Amino acid sequence: MDYRIEKDTLGEVKVPADKYWGAQTQRSKQNFPIGNEKMPTEIIKAFAILKKSTAKANSDLGLMEEKKAEAIGYAADQVLSGKLNDHFPLVVWQTGSGTQSNMNVNEVLAFVGNKWLEEQGSDLKLHPNDDVNKSQSSNDTYPTALHVASVLKMEDTVLPAVRTLKDSIKKKVDAFQDVVKIGRTHLQDATPITLGQEMSGWHRMLEKAEMMIAESANHLKELAIGGTAVGTGLNAHPEFSERVCKEISEHTGKNFVSAPNKFHSLTSYDEAVYAHGALKALAADLMKIANDIRWLASGPRSGIGEITIPANEPGSSIMPGKVNPTQSEAITMVVTQVMGNDATIGFAASQGNFELNVFKPVIAYNLLQSCQLLADSMISFNDRCVIGIEPNYEKIDRFLKDSLMLVTALNPHIGYENAAKIAKKAFDDNSTLKEAALELNLLTEEEFDKYVVPEEMTHPL
Repeated sequence: MDYRIEKDTLGEVKVPADKYWGAQTQRSKQNFPIGNEKMPTEIIKAFAILKKSTAKANSDLGLMEEKKAEAIGYAADQVLSGKLNDHFPLVVWQTGSGTQSNMNVNEVLAFVGNKWLEEQGSDLKLHPNDDVNKSQSSNDTYPTALHVASVLKMEDTVLPAVRTLKDSIKKKVDAFQDVVKIGRTHLQDATPITLGQEMSGWHRMLEKAEMMIAESANHLKELAIGGTAVGTGLNAHPEFSERVCKEISEHTGKNFVSAPNKFHSLTSYDEAVYAHGALKALAADLMKIANDIRWLASGPRSGIGEITIPANEPGSSIMPGKVNPTQSEAITMVVTQVMGNDATIGFAASQGNFELNVFKPVIAYNLLQSCQLLADSMISFNDRCVIGIEPNYEKIDRFLKDSLMLVTALNPHIGYENAAKIAKKAFDDNSTLKEAALELNLLTEEEFDKYVVPEEMTHPL
């Protein structure tokens, strides 16, 4: 392999000749051979948006030559296009401030920007620190990139997936509104409900999750940029932060603002904890929905089997004809990962010391992973399971007629204790409620048929 020599304040470093990073990136690559978890692409792209915006702000403030700002902008656009993905090799498990990834971006942008300047016939030269990182510190750029990446991921990836699943369930709610079935509480028979009513609970869960995620994302729109090293704004123009936030907003179409207290924004990740809490709430609802579906579809002959779901693939390597609720299993595994991510984020966010939290990369990695997994699993669950849900009318009708809890409709007419006698006798004798009521002489057949109407039990009196 061919190498070139790059220099930093610690001396010379050999860098692969075909890579655009510099000495600090190479040192990080060598010093942190830990795991396979790379810095998320979303973070790198958010850095590119940030660096393009900081260059423009510095240029507009008269602190940087316009041509240099153009070069940084050009290089940032190359990053955003995905053409330079191979030049960002660093893992999550590095310095807790994310300094090496900030410098990785600075070095790549300087390298690409300098090639562009040469092609333009310019004698100007970009320096990774003095130009690309001008008016900045890793301590304010990394949290800024995290917030930008998280907002984009939550609003443009997670929320559309929530809406897709929510809309599909709403169609089922409307289609099955009159399919009367037995309800269940404590895994035991309860009073009647319609399948549409049951699914409307799922729909409302997603409505609420959508609102909570959207609201929590707004807190992430406060950006740390301009705080530099410890929150004082040292080496940054007083207008720098506001100008950068304006540029980022124009580039993303999101309303980002300068955080009012930079001492808070460098050391606290309460916004990330709060936002991931909303994602965790969505995950909890998805666990319930997926479990309900696989219970209701269980069988096909020895389970509940009140609904059918698509048969996507063979379910067993040994049992011919077996079909499993694989989409439910996949999304519930995602939920367990999100729950674990939430614990990691909460603990990492608690570890701010003095003017800085140094658990930034692991917070970013877990938050963005949760977003991606939730979005992907919801779309798969929607397309390969929910859309194909259909009632099994024969099973639904059989369970409804056999249920002892229909006796609840008799409470207003013969009292709770007499109704309980009927239920107990029917259970002990393995008879119907009507047969038990008649044998106990508590009701006539006409009265029983008048009072016990399952369809009338699915709404208030």
